[in-house]
Amino acid sequence: MAKMRKRYDAEFRAGAVRIVRETGKPIAQVARDLGVNEGTLATWVSREKETSRAGPDPDERAELARLRKENHELRMERDVLKRSVVLWVKEATK
Repeated sequence: MAKMRKRYDAEFRAGAVRIVRETGKPIAQVARDLGVNEGTLATWVSREKETSRAGPDPDERAELARLRKENHELRMERDVLKRSVVLWVKEATK
């Protein structure tokens, strides 16, 4: 007779990986606590590491570039305002 394989939804897998990552507990212990095969949990953890190592997706890269540009512009505006305040104070104290 064939053995039925357990299927775990994505939310459960993500939660199990998060437990391993955040608590620092060994995979074997977390697998026992959750009733999951140790090898299965190890596979989930390694897949998550691979996807996180791949870096941000193109949408995130575009947003990061936009935010960096905006940050640069805001810093320039701040510096201009600082200089203008200094000049204004010098003029006011004459």
